Amino acid sequence: MERNPSPPGSEAEEEEEGDALGGTLYSKHWLFTILTRLIEVISPEQGEPGASGEQTELDEEMENDICKVWDMSMDEDVALFLQEFNAPDIFMGVFAKSKCPRLIEICVGILGNMACFQDICMSISKDENLGQVILQRLCDSDSPTLLETSRLLLTCLSQPEVASVWVERIRESPSVYDCVCFIMSSSTNVDLLVKVGEVVDKLFDLDEELMLNWIKNGSCQAVGPSVDDSPEELPDFKIVPCILEAAKQVRSDNPEGLDVYMHILQLLTTVDEGIQAIVQAPDGGKETWSLLYDLVCHELCQPDDPAIIVQEQKTILASILSVLSAMFASQTEQEYVKMRKGNLIRILQNMEDCGKRSGDDTKKSEQDETERAELHEEDFHLKILKDICCELLSNMLQELTKENILEGLNQGHLNEQTCSCAFQNLLPLYFTSVESFLEVLREADQTLADNLEKCFPSLKVHT
Repeated sequence: MERNPSPPGSEAEEEEEGDALGGTLYSKHWLFTILTRLIEVISPEQGEPGASGEQTELDEEMENDICKVWDMSMDEDVALFLQEFNAPDIFMGVFAKSKCPRLIEICVGILGNMACFQDICMSISKDENLGQVILQRLCDSDSPTLLETSRLLLTCLSQPEVASVWVERIRESPSVYDCVCFIMSSSTNVDLLVKVGEVVDKLFDLDEELMLNWIKNGSCQAVGPSVDDSPEELPDFKIVPCILEAAKQVRSDNPEGLDVYMHILQLLTTVDEGIQAIVQAPDGGKETWSLLYDLVCHELCQPDDPAIIVQEQKTILASILSVLSAMFASQTEQEYVKMRKGNLIRILQNMEDCGKRSGDDTKKSEQDETERAELHEEDFHLKILKDICCELLSNMLQELTKENILEGLNQGHLNEQTCSCAFQNLLPLYFTSVESFLEVLREADQTLADNLEKCFPSLKVHT
């Protein structure tokens, strides 16, 4: 059976004229009938089977019909009708009384569709009782319900008119932190992890205070998911290990999801507390560095990739290199904080090639304004990536010893071509770093140092 069967078609067309909703062919009477039946499901007559919402499964006909409403609720006229007939209040009754996961999932999904429309979203968001009930669904044990709850929250957080309402509500609900961390650290459902990640990313982007609270937070020992309704205390969650666990889960199956989690880590590094949370983890930040190092060295922007690949990977590369740069600056004494400079230089080389292609494209006389605007935006993001890459590379160059350089020369990571590319991008802003590197390079390979000085006369003037 499909999860979301198509809305009623021919049946709706047969309804008498005047019964249709707005410009649709959907029947008001049919919708009203389904809402009435939904009330009866959760509040049956005393003594009837399934009293007090004890049924854990829907009968096939009811599931098909309520799924049709789910699909139909993407239409604004239908969403407004559901709002007018107090569907959100009916759904609250479902959440309070029903023990049927599928029914709860569908009702949250319908609310998510309704929230796509601004006026309805404002009404849902301002209802404090409904807001609290929605947040409580994050402690559900049913993955499909968690997915729809996360989608609903992201929809509301994405609307500027009500985003602050939800941020404040979440800030005042400690259990949200625990439930989100529980999902990130234990779920294997990639779709759910991606959507929860998008919610966290949006929250941190909207409100630094909430991010700081979550960074400092251990568990408030809130009651977590439990299949038998018995109270269950959650572990003492820390935000960074949970983010890393989720990132590892989505890594292979969802590149966009991995991008989301890398951006969350980048947001953490925008505050000192976030950097400390990363580098002062029980393993000293080794797990974070290992994951990010492995992504840059073995998955992103590889030697055989065409230069244009850096354009596609620019946002995730910028996030990863930002975190590595912050960690390097904080943990240079750690043995694991090392990285082949060739990877950074390769990114710079590919950015140059990509920039040349972009420059050639801008010369095409028949480009429209939209295409030119897109190219300018791409150039802007590439510039951000280049700035981050150069900052990290300059910091690393200053830490190189003669032994490090000899190793790089032997392994082929350092040669005249890669050093020239690095100098071209680092000068003149990072002159001190280049000069420091060149001084150590002379001890390892005088000939290479002399050749580089000839290519970059400004260096010779200062030596």
